[in-house]
Amino acid sequence: MNTAQLLLGLVFSCIGLGYFMYGKKQKVIVPLVCGLVLMIFPYFIENLTLITVIGILLSIIPYFIRI
Repeated sequence: MNTAQLLLGLVFSCIGLGYFMYGKKQKVIVPLVCGLVLMIFPYFIENLTLITVIGILLSIIPYFIRI
């Protein structure tokens, strides 16, 4: 892992923690699941571009899908 991967992992994990806490408190499944995935996926992906694309997509999914 290099510094950029660690920084992006930290940023997306913090966003994921916020989504997770919001989803848990409001009992909404989409932010809860997106938050969990945002916190976990940087551990398994090493490509910097792929981390960025997946993180951005997962970050905007709760905005467009409101269930």
